[in-house]
Amino acid sequence: MNMLWELLFNRNKSKDEAKKRLTLVLSYERRGLPPNFVESLKNDLISVFSKYPQFEIRKIEVDIKREEGFDELWISIPFKQ
Repeated sequence: MNMLWELLFNRNKSKDEAKKRLTLVLSYERRGLPPNFVESLKNDLISVFSKYPQFEIRKIEVDIKREEGFDELWISIPFKQ
């Protein structure tokens, strides 16, 4: 019951997630990027890397992270084990 209560009423988690999303939207606007930039780039990477069996395309990650006062594009394309 306690876990359900936390999932339904944990305002801090919701607040943190909203803050993260707002930061991402503002970062897109500052860079002149369309709102769906990350998802579009991820789809393009999947289509390119799906030609090579060495890569785990379902685990491709694309994100824009804020580090030490600047934004950086972060891309992870893992190899299959």
